[in-house]
Parts: sequence; C-alpha cells; structure tokens
Amino acid sequence: MNRRFFITALAATMAALALPAVAQNYPAKPIKIVVPFPAGGTSDVLARLIGQKMTENWGQPVVIENKPGSSGNLGADAVAKSAADGYTLVLMDVGNLAIAPSLYKLPFNVEKDFAPVAMVGYSPHLLVVSNNIPANTTAELIAYAKAQKGKVNYAVASGMGSATHLAGVMFAQRSGIDWGYVPYKGGAQAMTDLIGGQVDVTFNGMVATYPHVKGGKIKLIALSSAKRHPDMPGTATVGETLPGFLTGSWQGLLAPAGTPKAVVDKLHAEVLRITALPDVKERLNTLGAEANRMTSAEFAQWFKTEIPAMAKIVRDGRITVD
Repeated sequence: MNRRFFITALAATMAALALPAVAQNYPAKPIKIVVPFPAGGTSDVLARLIGQKMTENWGQPVVIENKPGSSGNLGADAVAKSAADGYTLVLMDVGNLAIAPSLYKLPFNVEKDFAPVAMVGYSPHLLVVSNNIPANTTAELIAYAKAQKGKVNYAVASGMGSATHLAGVMFAQRSGIDWGYVPYKGGAQAMTDLIGGQVDVTFNGMVATYPHVKGGKIKLIALSSAKRHPDMPGTATVGETLPGFLTGSWQGLLAPAGTPKAVVDKLHAEVLRITALPDVKERLNTLGAEANRMTSAEFAQWFKTEIPAMAKIVRDGRITVD
C-alpha cells in the first residue's frame, strides 16, 4: 500500500513539475486556429491578425482554417473534440458561445468542452433608424414605436437568433414596445433596405453601419455600449435611457477543455500582448471593436453569465430557428 501511494505521489509530482516545461517549450509546432465562419467576417479578420502576430513572435506558423456550417457550430464541435494540447484553437463569437445553447441541440457543451483563453475583441451595436423615422433619441424612438402600435419594422441584420436579433428583442422588452421583425441573411441587404425606407430600425455592427451614418443615409440614435465612444462623444448610449442596457458582438479564443493551464496562461498573455500593440489597436478601432484585458477566468465567467441572460431573452421572446 505504501509503495503504491509513493508511486502515485511521485507520478503526480512529476506531472506537476512537467507543466512549466510544457509551457516553456510551447509552441513546438504549428498552431491551428479554427474560425467556424466563412472568410472575410470579423472573427476571420481577428483570427488572422492574432495568428500573424503570434507567428512573428513565436516563430511557429499559425494556420487559420475556416470551417463554416451549422451557424458556426460545426467548427466549434471539431475543436471541442480535438487534442487538448494547445495546438488547435477556435475563435468564436457571442452567437456560438452565449446564444446557440438556447437555440440549438448542440453536440458539445460550451461550458464544459472548452478552456477559455481570452476575449479578443468587443464591439457595441449601433441603434440606427431610417431617415423617414421622426426620432433622434432613444426616448423619441420608443415614443414613436409605441404610437405606431406594431407598425414599426425591425431589420434582423444577421438572421433570426443572431446577436442583432436578440438586441432588438431585448430593446422591445425593456421599453414595452411591439415591432415586427424582418430577417436578412447579412447586414449589407439590411442596410440597403434601411436606407431605402423598406424597414425602419435596427441594431448592427459599427463597420457595416457607421459609413452610412457619416454619409447621412441613416440616423444614429445611440450606442449599446456601457459608456460613450471616445470617437463619438456626442452620441448617447441606450443605457442612458434604459439603465443597464448593454448589447454587442464579442469574439473569444478558446482551447479544448483539459488544455494545460500553463499553456492557456501563455496563450492568454500573448493575446493581451498582441491586442496592446499600436497597429493592432488601430485595426480593432477600424472594426469598431476594442480589446478586453480580462483574465481567462473572468472571460469564462463572462460567457457563463451571458448564457442564461440570452436564454431568458430567447424564452421570453419565444424565439425559434428553423
């Protein structure tokens, strides 16, 4: 019995001593970051930006693999089932991490099958309306929508069940209004119809939306961030009218569950180093995003809190997807 205990204790001690060495030698071969969406989107752009800087610093190739399908769940599932060695990662967004568990029967468990590394970027939504809408503030928009009694149409820029859809549902729930939802496959067509007056209002990302605001084609009502944007100090937040209102898109880097903590910590430190670089901060700004300095544990807690919050919106709004 004593001999068995000694061997077990020795093995545990050796494993613990080996972890720093694993991190010290990491990476010893190419890293793959899976993006579960087509090339060209925000998640893809961020993954390639992070991958390039990792390659430059570590001297190991970082390969970006686009694996779209099933609303991003196909690529996420592939990584969840990969070896937990830090060489296969996934860059997912709020849809995969916080909304999908309430809408789909997933082949993986977001909270149990991944080791959160870092939140790479967060970008608030812009609340915008057609120039035909006689409102310039959040309060005026709410009053107008209530007076129209369900006649206002909300453009769902990224499809039913998306972050922009839930932003519209949450706004309607919080303000006590009723409006119709018009789904689009992407933000470009939604913006075209908003400019043309075929739809009335939407929440959408800054990159796809703000150029039309600057061009005078649509009106910016407010931002969905916690505080005013430094580049738009004159634009109010929705939360100034509806306290606590906060929506947006965020992307996170994750590894398979069981990845050694020392490796996760090294990846986290590298992401923080990269997102603090001046050229990366400038690129994030052009995407309407900002870096987040939270720890891996804080990031894990963030989306664990978001999952039930999104579930309540889905449940109260009776949202389903085909």
